[in-house]
Amino acid sequence: MANHFLFCIVFILIPALGTSDSILSQFRNIKKRNADDVIINGIEIYSIKIDCKVTSRFAHNVITSRAVNRANMSKEVIFDVDLPKTAFITNFTMTVDGVTYPGNIKEKEAAKKQYEKAVSKGQTAGLVKASGRKTEKFTVSVNIAAASKVTFELTYEELLKRQFGKYEMFIKVKPKQLVKNFEVQVNIFEPQGIRELEAEGTFITNDLSDAIKKSFSGKKGQVSFKPTLNQQRTCANCSTSLLDGDFTIKYDVERGSPNDLQIVNGYFVHFFAPTNLQNLPKNVIFVIDISGSMSGREIQQTREALLKILDDIKGDDYFNFILFGSVIYTWKDILVKATAENLEEARKFVRAIDTEGATNLHGGLMRGIEMLNTAYEKNIVPQRSTSIIIMLTDGQPNVGISDPQQIQESVKKAIKEKYPLYNLGFGYGVDYNFLEKLALENKGLARRIYPDSDSAIQLQGFYDEVSNPMLSDVELNYPENSVSDLTNNNFKHLYDGSEIVVAGRIVDNDLNSLTADVKAQGADNDVTFIAQGDVKETTEALQEQEYIFGDYTERLWAYLTIQQLLEKRITATGEEKEKLTAKALELSLKYKFVTPLTSMVVTKPEDYDNQAGLADKPIEGTDIFIACFTKGSQITIWLSLK
Repeated sequence: MANHFLFCIVFILIPALGTSDSILSQFRNIKKRNADDVIINGIEIYSIKIDCKVTSRFAHNVITSRAVNRANMSKEVIFDVDLPKTAFITNFTMTVDGVTYPGNIKEKEAAKKQYEKAVSKGQTAGLVKASGRKTEKFTVSVNIAAASKVTFELTYEELLKRQFGKYEMFIKVKPKQLVKNFEVQVNIFEPQGIRELEAEGTFITNDLSDAIKKSFSGKKGQVSFKPTLNQQRTCANCSTSLLDGDFTIKYDVERGSPNDLQIVNGYFVHFFAPTNLQNLPKNVIFVIDISGSMSGREIQQTREALLKILDDIKGDDYFNFILFGSVIYTWKDILVKATAENLEEARKFVRAIDTEGATNLHGGLMRGIEMLNTAYEKNIVPQRSTSIIIMLTDGQPNVGISDPQQIQESVKKAIKEKYPLYNLGFGYGVDYNFLEKLALENKGLARRIYPDSDSAIQLQGFYDEVSNPMLSDVELNYPENSVSDLTNNNFKHLYDGSEIVVAGRIVDNDLNSLTADVKAQGADNDVTFIAQGDVKETTEALQEQEYIFGDYTERLWAYLTIQQLLEKRITATGEEKEKLTAKALELSLKYKFVTPLTSMVVTKPEDYDNQAGLADKPIEGTDIFIACFTKGSQITIWLSLK
């Protein structure tokens, strides 16, 4: 039986949709070797280190783990890492007995040909399903000889988003074994200055509290977690570990100004996060699937979430509920204000929601859009307010207009980019690609709600993200003759506690400073903010080289650009889609990002058999290849969504 070294970690901003799946996986069949070593059927994992450098919200993470085979025969070791779906792997190496197996990023088709060549030589292949919440799984296994050592090193990069007023790194710690050298080291550098920094673990006891070290001063912050073996033990002579739970790092930056404009080596990044603004009144239409497939726990959790949401709706908001099965039901004929009387009546309505019929998704959605359009035309809602539609469904349309393309065209024509559409797909029976296209075409986004015990919390959490709009129709403008290749600079809404990020390339080599203006609609009037960035000032702020990795502004620009090109590609067709694909592929290869258009090929050095493994970043809901080597040392590599 193979001996598995399972190690999983994730650094993500946690949306209020619930907690992540288990990330630091358990070791099995543990036996104590001595006070300093733990062996799993001959495999000793003697070091796990997570080294993170965060520069201006952009995180560069390196995961290194080392193992040795103490058995008298070859054993399999598996390195298993859960990554945020928004992260891009940038490098992977594996060193076995001093021989390094490098990872190279290639265009997907070229990588596939190399993979197929390996298969044609008799090496086996398989498939792995993509499924799960917020992460994608990268797994490598290697069969190492007796007394051999192996080192895994994986690098990935991600822009930390701001929600609810803080950036957050989250690690699910669950090794269920003792690790001789276990360390998490995080160095944060923020030119604006760090205002607060927290680090905590749900599993932290008095014995473990001393293992967490945190400090911040000015622009720098540090967090380390390095428990000794004795601190990890559940009791003095136990071989079981206390490391079982969530380890979280939260921080925010000083905000003397709503703008932070940084210019480094020909690229700029602009962070915009105003504070102390009055929230805009909002108008919310909840479009809820009540078809038969929603019966049982799904409809119960939907009711629970809606009741909690009603508790959070503000007095100057307007709202309504539309239910769709085979027939369309509305709570009220028009949007109504969130008075105490209306809220109490709404609670009675929600408690009585039950399931019936099929899925007239188009009918329910169009009724909601028509209701919002009428509300503005007849001045039922304030003209200076924001509107959103939140649709929840667990199935595919099968009553009325059921063709996805027709529904997309009809909805886009009716909304006319006036308000965003957010689609929540409940469970795995939905056509998630359809929901995502439908949302993206209408300035919104799609989320999958997972059918777990916390589904109600996931639903409520999503509402919390979009429940406090501060600005609408936000536009960030820059001098045309000074910059190019801008990332998205127009945003429908800015929500309280969030942040807008725009990056671009400087085309004027003699530029000493850059001025930007931000225009938006506020609760009472239109507002304008002026941002100023100085090249010399930014350069002076970035002298702490030990905290900074490479040209972070350029990589952050590439990261955002690729993400946005891939998002636009979802709804594009024909020649436009080809252009978006070509540009995203070009940047993915240039900056060595594993994206849905590229693969990472892991090859043996030329001195060894020409064998290769293929790692993809898949699209959710797809299968991907596993390459398994059958000669000599066995290597298996795969990447899947979870």
